[in-house]
Amino acid sequence: MAELRFDDRVAVVTGAGRGLGRAYALLLASRGAKVVVNDTGSSLTGDGVDPGPADAVMNEIRAAGGEAVACTESVATATGGQAIVNAALDHYGGIDILIHNAGTVRRASLAEMTYQDFEAVLDVHLRGAFHVVRPAFPLMRDAHYGRIVLTSSIGGLYGNHGVANYAVAKAGIIGLSNVVALEGTADNVICNVIVPSAVTRMAEGLDISSYPPMDPELVAPVVGWLAHEACSISGEMLIAIAGRVAKAVIGESPGVYRPSWSIEDVGEQMGAIGEAAASVTFPVVPDGHVDHIRYSFAMTRQAQGAHHG
Repeated sequence: MAELRFDDRVAVVTGAGRGLGRAYALLLASRGAKVVVNDTGSSLTGDGVDPGPADAVMNEIRAAGGEAVACTESVATATGGQAIVNAALDHYGGIDILIHNAGTVRRASLAEMTYQDFEAVLDVHLRGAFHVVRPAFPLMRDAHYGRIVLTSSIGGLYGNHGVANYAVAKAGIIGLSNVVALEGTADNVICNVIVPSAVTRMAEGLDISSYPPMDPELVAPVVGWLAHEACSISGEMLIAIAGRVAKAVIGESPGVYRPSWSIEDVGEQMGAIGEAAASVTFPVVPDGHVDHIRYSFAMTRQAQGAHHG
């Protein structure tokens, strides 16, 4: 198979100064992409600004013969998001790839989490995604080409203790990605979600002694494929953890139809309602929203037809 390259493509990677984002930026640059290395260099909780991490990755790319520019603007504001996209336009004349990876962590139990810590994490992860997608998306649509990769988490899919802010933000990103995929499909703008797990700064304080190898380099090729013109999916979620790559789906049980329901009926039917042996999925693209409704209505018509028959 021919090597998949990114020659003449311009990529923006947020949170690219360390960890996963650094691995993404280095891989894309090694395959020919011109990369905007965006990172504020903040602490894990999002405090402070340090140009060091972004500059280091930029210099590493340049030393290897690649093209890169550093940008320390924050995704946490609309102004910052615009400035990050502008960096791609000003230096390279366009934007083909957007990978939103920037993230912070502020741990606290639900009963103790402050509103400030809740908002601060949403600002970077979820609002941050919108702050960079919003200015990039129209440009990609006008160019009839774009590859957007947004970062969710198993915390967004399944929740976790002490990170309500993070879980909410990562779940919200799935909704944003679905809409980008739907609205971009006619113009070859593809959007997918990566659900990565790797040992990075975010693992601070966790016991990782029993973990298998979980380097960011195990995740980067998956993101690289999602960012490439050969990517054949949109509106989907790929998981990458410790060498395992999988697709995550939102599934539904076939369900139960009744012409009317009481509270008691719901309780009595719960076993059948939840029977998911033959689960159904509705891919976002081309029209999961309508497919869900169509499936539900067909069950109604089928039951009514059987009744009349």
